[in-house]
Amino acid sequence: MEKDTMPLVGRFAPTPSGRMHLGNVFAALLAWLSVRSRGGELVLRMEDLDTQRTSPEFARILREDLTWLGLTWDRETPAQSTRSRIYDACFEQLAGMGLLYPCYCTRSQLHSVNAPHLSDGTYIYPGTCRDLTEAQRQSFSRKPAWRLRVPDREYALEDKCCGSFRQNLNRECGDFLVRRADGVYMYQLAVVVDDGLSGVTEVVRGRDLLESAPRQIYLQELLGFEKPQYAHVPMLLSSDGRRLSKRDRDLDLGQLRSRMKPERLIGWLAHAAGLLDKEESVSARELAKEFSWERVKKEDIFANTDCFCR
Repeated sequence: MEKDTMPLVGRFAPTPSGRMHLGNVFAALLAWLSVRSRGGELVLRMEDLDTQRTSPEFARILREDLTWLGLTWDRETPAQSTRSRIYDACFEQLAGMGLLYPCYCTRSQLHSVNAPHLSDGTYIYPGTCRDLTEAQRQSFSRKPAWRLRVPDREYALEDKCCGSFRQNLNRECGDFLVRRADGVYMYQLAVVVDDGLSGVTEVVRGRDLLESAPRQIYLQELLGFEKPQYAHVPMLLSSDGRRLSKRDRDLDLGQLRSRMKPERLIGWLAHAAGLLDKEESVSARELAKEFSWERVKKEDIFANTDCFCR
């Protein structure tokens, strides 16, 4: 089946570690609008790999908040914390290809001034543990994390918001982690497996995850999953350029729900995104009728949130 004739399946995959904030809602709204405007299916998934930071209670609250906003979903897939056996099987598949190796590097070693870094400070793994002998591996007393070997090859995507994006994994990323030393699987592996098995054909998420896409395309290729379409949406920033996060408690859904109706919040976000010419109350369902990616702003959005703090 040709990709453009495949059923559209989008997803929203929040981390249940706290209440959603404006940035989370912004990405969720655009994912929902994109799917609903074209009669597709929306999947909800709780990304709770790190069970020390997440909880079923926050997952319950997330569902309630999405329902309050009118951002309904068609099915919910099992939470990541229940899928270890599936990730194990994919891990063994990669190991069988000879692509995994144990890494004993500490955090301080990875972030040392001697390690190669990109201009934004992100480190590029230099392959320190890639070719250790068995004797060298036996000399470490700590448990290793596991890395995936990457090729000296460019991976590219055409993003609905960011346009063309290309990255050479070897030169701009390095071998990356797929499992932590404590056995917890990393986001890159888990999200590829979950999206692939759920039949996801469109991924809408924040621009801060754009750099992850080439790694995930590589994993999709190795594990035999189709590459979805991507839309990495602008970040919502405060007027001073600070990224909105869960630390901004006055802008989380718990506070916002006590101050306004969902239509006012949806209208404010739609205006910020460029979908409305003026700020006005509107439901998500009404917005879906006229939604177009061509109207969504491409640059990060400096948002005046003072009206929400009164």
